[in-house]
Amino acid sequence: MNEIIQIKNVTKEYPGGILAVDDLSISVQEGEFVTLLGPSGCGKTTTLRMIAGFEIPTNGQIFLAGEDVTDRPPYERQVNTVFQDYALFPHMNIRENVGYGLRVAGMPKAQIKQAVEEALSTVGLMDKADARPGNLSGGQKQRVALARALVRKPKVLLLDEPLSALDAKLREAMQVELKHLHEQLGITFVFVTHDQKEALVMSDRVVVMEQGKIVQSGTPSELYDHPVKPYVADFIGNSNKLYGKVTSADATQVTVQVGEHTVQSTPGQTRFSPGDEVLATIRPEKVRLLATGEDAGNFSIVSGTANEVLFHGSSYRLEVEIGQNRLFDVDTQLALALGTTEIPSKGSVVRLAINPNMVSVFPIHEDNI
Repeated sequence: MNEIIQIKNVTKEYPGGILAVDDLSISVQEGEFVTLLGPSGCGKTTTLRMIAGFEIPTNGQIFLAGEDVTDRPPYERQVNTVFQDYALFPHMNIRENVGYGLRVAGMPKAQIKQAVEEALSTVGLMDKADARPGNLSGGQKQRVALARALVRKPKVLLLDEPLSALDAKLREAMQVELKHLHEQLGITFVFVTHDQKEALVMSDRVVVMEQGKIVQSGTPSELYDHPVKPYVADFIGNSNKLYGKVTSADATQVTVQVGEHTVQSTPGQTRFSPGDEVLATIRPEKVRLLATGEDAGNFSIVSGTANEVLFHGSSYRLEVEIGQNRLFDVDTQLALALGTTEIPSKGSVVRLAINPNMVSVFPIHEDNI
């Protein structure tokens, strides 16, 4: 694949010394679905707006299809943006809203009609072409906004938290629609969100941002299973945090003493030495229950008392005290529990099996916790 977007050492500083984006570099491949993920104020929307041309970098360069567009206005870039608030004209019908940009550009009426019908057909709204925005649902308005962005056939579609105004059920449905639309069209999508589930569901690649910088970039599974910092482990899903000391470390395995328990992590990391203070993390759903007396093989075993047993419908959440006031969350389903056919009761003693392949270990630094 060819690079469609290149951002090279871009910084954006606002008046008053507010640093929104800090020396950021990233490339996006043609046809890729990339999501910029992070909390409010991390720089993701500013980055999107600089790609679109609504903001000009303080330093650095932005290339689209190999051309330097750093200082070009939005209308000279082959990108289009879908905004959070839809930005539809209430006095125009849907057909007129979608074709507005083409009319402003002076396209002949016959070509506009064909392009608008094609765009509305793509998003499944031909039957609403003569309706006004006020008569549409939130999901339908979002599809109109998508059609208006797609009608000009951009090389890149930029999406700035477009689903945040929808209710939870409709939002999930639109996530699937957007994913299918990307697969159907094959153009590049750059999506901005603070919702980690949204990012995991739709993206080919997720770029996690913090304070104007990229913390980690990778596939959803890479970020979820192998975070490079506790920040990523925390922001993408839930993680148990176990503070302890390294007792041994080599290229194959790191062993961490956590109170009276020992937890292994593979593959190992040679950056650690015995005595190092570290943080080990494990996802609640990666932990398995053991039956009484059951052998866990090469899994680490942690035991404790079930302080809470919470029913979540498709699963149970166990809050387990494993000593020294440490609480350990376990998400489990009966079908996944190792060797047991019932969920423990509150106050019972449980044994937990932890797969070393699912444990991440981080050094304890002030900038890493």
